[in-house]
Amino acid sequence: MTSRTRSGARTTANGPTIAFIAERSGVSVPTVSKVLNGRSDVSAETRQRVEDAIREHGYRTSDRTSRAAPILELIFHELESEWALEIVRGVERVAGQNHLAVVLSEMQGRRTPGRGWFEAVLARRPTGVIAVFSDLNETLRTQLAARRIPYVVVDPTGEPLHDTPSVGATNWNGGLTATRHLLSLGHRRIAVIGGPEWILCSRARIDGYRAAMDAAGVPIDPRLVSYGRFHVEEGIDTGRALLALEDRPTAIFAGNDLQALGVYQAAREARLHIPEDLSVVGFDDLPVAQWVGPPLTTIRQPLIDMATAAAEMVLAIARGDEPAQTRIELATELVIRESTAPPRA
Repeated sequence: MTSRTRSGARTTANGPTIAFIAERSGVSVPTVSKVLNGRSDVSAETRQRVEDAIREHGYRTSDRTSRAAPILELIFHELESEWALEIVRGVERVAGQNHLAVVLSEMQGRRTPGRGWFEAVLARRPTGVIAVFSDLNETLRTQLAARRIPYVVVDPTGEPLHDTPSVGATNWNGGLTATRHLLSLGHRRIAVIGGPEWILCSRARIDGYRAAMDAAGVPIDPRLVSYGRFHVEEGIDTGRALLALEDRPTAIFAGNDLQALGVYQAAREARLHIPEDLSVVGFDDLPVAQWVGPPLTTIRQPLIDMATAAAEMVLAIARGDEPAQTRIELATELVIRESTAPPRA
């Protein structure tokens, strides 16, 4: 069944046609085609009008399976740590099994990809997009959907939307478990160093810490709770400040293993021994955690499995399969090594 506008542009049972979008945005059909294909020879104003019409009327290209390139697009908020390499390993595993290449992009700390990235994606026409620790805002999600490019978000920075496929870990439970471990050893002055406050997993880990402290009836000193970056430098700087307190903490739960390594450095500078003078717990269980001295007690986050699940999900969507669930959370677990012990009497 089809219908026509007054000028003859059609919509069909499957939605509006390119001619319909061209009429609504006041441009030619070839111009709409250029926008859809990411061509650069279209003015920003014209491109915006076309994108607005695409979003307003829910335009989708025809079936693109045969035209998709054998590529998985993997985009990171930052690409500078072993954490990111674990994600890459998981995606590469699935890509290799399906004869696909992986293209890496980094936003250099930005939360949302820019126009340049999106135009490059349209030029490459990947089979799917996996965004890690970043936001795909409504405009980008609409633009990808209009081109039938499926996407999945790993560790979304904000609350995952019900229609946005995403993969994460049980961060709240991880924070709860880490803090309960320290409480069980007898610690009461427990500090926590979080990641950025605007990142969902960081807030969830600190919320788990608060829940454990509350359940144990242990008051929380506001001076012992901080948010920052998931970097070694954050662990050093915050660790120095915490250990300089007159009533310093006897234990520190770091938001990730990199921060925990920074706390190790701060403890060395303060001539404190781990775990005799200070217990430390990390989060992630990166390979380096078992090689530092002393080996780090940490919460294992199944990074490779998370990346594998995201890659398999985006490929299933590309095949036209509806995912059984749009949100997957994989379990975390406590790995006890030698960086935690009861506090000194």
